[in-house]
Amino acid sequence: MNPKHFETNAIRQQTDRTQYSEHSTPLFLTSSFTFPDGETMRDTFAGQGDKLIYSRYSNPNTDEFIRKVCQMEGAEAGFATASGMAAVFASMAAFLKSGDHVLSSRAVFGSTHQILTQILNRWGITYSYVDPEDVNRWHEQVQENTKMLIVETPSNPGLTLVDLEKAGQFAKAHKLIFNIDNCFATPYLQQPIRYGADLVVHSGTKWMDGQGRILGGVIVGNQQLIDEITFFCRHTGPAMAPFNAWILSKSLETLHIRMDRHCNNALQMAIFLEQHESIAQVRYPHLPSHPQYDLAKKQMKLGGGLVSFEVKGGADAAMHFLNGLALCSLTSNLGDSRTICTHPASTTHSKLSEEERLAVGINQGLVRISVGLENIEDLKMDVGNALNY
Repeated sequence: MNPKHFETNAIRQQTDRTQYSEHSTPLFLTSSFTFPDGETMRDTFAGQGDKLIYSRYSNPNTDEFIRKVCQMEGAEAGFATASGMAAVFASMAAFLKSGDHVLSSRAVFGSTHQILTQILNRWGITYSYVDPEDVNRWHEQVQENTKMLIVETPSNPGLTLVDLEKAGQFAKAHKLIFNIDNCFATPYLQQPIRYGADLVVHSGTKWMDGQGRILGGVIVGNQQLIDEITFFCRHTGPAMAPFNAWILSKSLETLHIRMDRHCNNALQMAIFLEQHESIAQVRYPHLPSHPQYDLAKKQMKLGGGLVSFEVKGGADAAMHFLNGLALCSLTSNLGDSRTICTHPASTTHSKLSEEERLAVGINQGLVRISVGLENIEDLKMDVGNALNY
């Protein structure tokens, strides 16, 4: 039987049982794997057969996690990394060489911005930023040496969307590797490969884990590109630990339930904030006031668990709000069962210049809230008290 539904596959995709016939996949905490004889070991290193060699290459726990994400995203293959940013970097470094050019949406995570602006240029790799909301003008930025298109949708923290259908057509027309960070939507809400994405990247640290416990990342896509990423990662070493893969694989079994609750809570929080006199603006993809609301409804099943809002009064008012919170956590992470608030201008995007921040909608009054699984009335009370603090 081949189940067709997202949640059934997330639960029933598991590694083969051992001789103990366990119901739940065990941990395989081993650095290497043994061979019955020298000939089998020789043949395995020559690429013959399906024996495991070394956990930096593959492990039953990481393999199971990868299979689940591939099934969710509709991908052919994948590779799991030690962190989300290791996945982001590997998805670029496995393909780019000196003289290549990258097109990227201007609205990307702060560390992705640092890779593009401060790291890739050491090897003669250049980039151009494009407006995520105006795909029709991206053609003006394409160069003869452009090799890859990088987008993040929804973006962090401005929650700006990229039209995936148009972006996929654009990448295909210019023969670019279409590389998408799908972390904030998760494969439950959005599957970019359906729109032509070649590579999909996730930080498993966020919604996939869902409880703020471990680090991890994953890249999935078509087999040919993943083969190149696998070669790069096997020999540079950013492999995911088996324990982290085991945690993430278990967490994926409840992703659909958790995201339903996150999204429902987030929408209610966005409506609550939009009605508060201390708030200048609220951004949430499935809020009718979002400028890309129709696009969000088209390509996202639900609006996600992040809400961004501008507190009237700038940085001082934002800090005053954060200091008034009693229930919500103050940390830079997101995607946790616990609700989290942060001030992007002074934390996650503090390394950008003020001009660069304003270009992607990050002003000093902006607060990002990762809405957790608590009772929404308790959350609204805490946020409301902090706004009136």
